[in-house]
Amino acid sequence: MNRLARTAALFVAVVLLASCGAQSTPAPAGHAGHAASATPVAAPLRTGERFADLTMAEPYTPAPPNGGTDDYRCFLIDPKLTSKVFLTGTQFRPQNRDLVHHAIFFRLDPEHVAEARKLDDSTPGQGWTCFGDSGVDGDSWVAHWAPGTSETLLDPKYGYELAPGSQLVMQVHYNLLGVEGKTATDQSGIRLRLTDQTLRPLQTALFQAPVELPCTPQESGPLCDRAAAVKDVGARFGDELREEVAMLTKFCGPSKPGPTQHCDMPVQGAATVHAMAGHMHLLGRSIKVELNPGTPQAQTLLDVPKYDFDDQSLRVLPTPVKVKQGDVVRVTCTHDAGLRAQLPQLQKLPPRYVVWGDGTSDEMCLGIAIVTPGS
Repeated sequence: MNRLARTAALFVAVVLLASCGAQSTPAPAGHAGHAASATPVAAPLRTGERFADLTMAEPYTPAPPNGGTDDYRCFLIDPKLTSKVFLTGTQFRPQNRDLVHHAIFFRLDPEHVAEARKLDDSTPGQGWTCFGDSGVDGDSWVAHWAPGTSETLLDPKYGYELAPGSQLVMQVHYNLLGVEGKTATDQSGIRLRLTDQTLRPLQTALFQAPVELPCTPQESGPLCDRAAAVKDVGARFGDELREEVAMLTKFCGPSKPGPTQHCDMPVQGAATVHAMAGHMHLLGRSIKVELNPGTPQAQTLLDVPKYDFDDQSLRVLPTPVKVKQGDVVRVTCTHDAGLRAQLPQLQKLPPRYVVWGDGTSDEMCLGIAIVTPGS
């Protein structure tokens, strides 16, 4: 998902924003994340809530740059807020699931909207290219969608604050693998659940680990060399992506190439964790997020032992978990390069040493936490 991922400062000073082994689990024949399936019916409105439906102004035709198959496009969406409201739920509506890999929604306070408009106006066509984050200063993550995700409601006393005049940036990751001959436009939208009540503000915190996945012994080719693979990622997504790969290594420490990687991230301030989700791509096997691992206070915040790309739903914790300054959050991911030979979307691509990258054929290891800051 997000490149230099924005996170609540209360968690980590540096967080970056999804590869081998684990052959015991049957390999998937593909994924249905780009398949047509009905949008779930929204839960009934709760006291004081209302819906607001927003959509892209016109259909967009993805055009991946630099010879790639991935297009990250940002669209400015105006909910026309004249007073402060709180966002208590979202339901993304991907119009063309053959193309949409995931979507992230960023809040822009009124003072940053002009910068987004300038980006939009200076870019041909609708929206602007935005690998990584939205490309606008002062943005903050307030919602996301990935296959299997639906509206997840927390206690109604929590919500994301939206000031009057705030707008949203809808970042959509389009992937064109396996969509030859199909409709290549999209006009996605979102249903917001809003309330005028004053609630406790939510934030989104992100925890990530590096990916260092060599080619399998059965594979060979120029991109099986790590340096060549990193150079290729940079060519497709920009030099910032190469810098991110290096930054992950620096922050998390050198890791031995292989299927499982992890990273320990220090907590910078008190918070309460309410829900967690994990994000990897097509080679993902498992993801776990732990608090203070290896200590008597250890807790598991998220454990997905059999990762399914088509079920990246947000998991509400049975009981909210409090964290404090000095705690450590560890995210661990296992990927399987052997899946590349079995997945129709990846079979025709040259084998590669996989590092962190924005493309569907690259990988990520990301834990997404919904939190309230403070003790």
